[in-house]
Amino acid sequence: MTSNLNSLAEARRAAASPLFANLDGDIGVSFEFFPPKTEKMEAQLWDTFRTLEPLAPRFVSVTYGAGGSTRERTHATVARIAAESAVPPAAHLTCVEASRAEINEVAEAYWEAGVRHIVALRGDVPGGAPYSAHPEGYANAVELVAGLKAVAPFEISVAAYPETHPDADCPQADLDNLKRKLDAGATRAITQFFFSPDSFLRFRDKAAASGIDAPIIPGILPVSNVSQTRRIADMCGTAIPAWMVSLFDGLDDHPAARQLVAATIAAEMCRRLYAGGVRDFHFYTLNRAELSYAICHLLGLRPVSSAKDQAA
Repeated sequence: MTSNLNSLAEARRAAASPLFANLDGDIGVSFEFFPPKTEKMEAQLWDTFRTLEPLAPRFVSVTYGAGGSTRERTHATVARIAAESAVPPAAHLTCVEASRAEINEVAEAYWEAGVRHIVALRGDVPGGAPYSAHPEGYANAVELVAGLKAVAPFEISVAAYPETHPDADCPQADLDNLKRKLDAGATRAITQFFFSPDSFLRFRDKAAASGIDAPIIPGILPVSNVSQTRRIADMCGTAIPAWMVSLFDGLDDHPAARQLVAATIAAEMCRRLYAGGVRDFHFYTLNRAELSYAICHLLGLRPVSSAKDQAA
């Protein structure tokens, strides 16, 4: 009851005052990157990381290509973060096109490199084909989580889907699968991106009603490229509201305006989530810092002198 009253008071405050006025900065953040393919992309990634690092993220994650296609690049990126920063890195790992022995070997290499956090995902088959497990592999994310915990005492994050995974029979079946992943040893869930704060808040409440008490962190994708976002959304079953698409109409030749619109949309959604009691956010950066940094700033988060000072 107290939590509901606090949320109601915060909602009234948000409606009665400037949207981002006097926020306490009492949020925790994490950021996701993808491994760079070229020297230029690597330089951009590290510029992005160094820009976001002073916000003292709780962790940063690095994606993993289907079938281990980015295995070396993912490993090199997380190993460098582990060696050069106090920010804990998390490495993505999937079940796709790999045996248990191969996946365990990758996990052991991460542990030896100082990586203590894995984002464990079933993954999608390249080319959009229906998922099928490797005959000698982990069948799904539930088995992957249990297997990783047997390799080493990793901290493990798993995926959640506020708008239901495309392969799930129904929303409740999807929630049941999430609970199995957490019961297998996962620490938290990070959601697929979404564009309706209510969809996340309803999902959070349904998860709690299903007996899930682990943290569920909303995944935030600040959109600046609608066509790219639509392609990703189609694969994961995320709805893109027509009103949002219309806001980007006519901005193809105006990149600065697109960024302003993108930041405004994402920041307002995060503010509504904050009013609903959310205090942790995971940003899909696409290896660019500006939008995520701006949203964190609007939510009251300020840089510390260094992430190492924060860790100390």
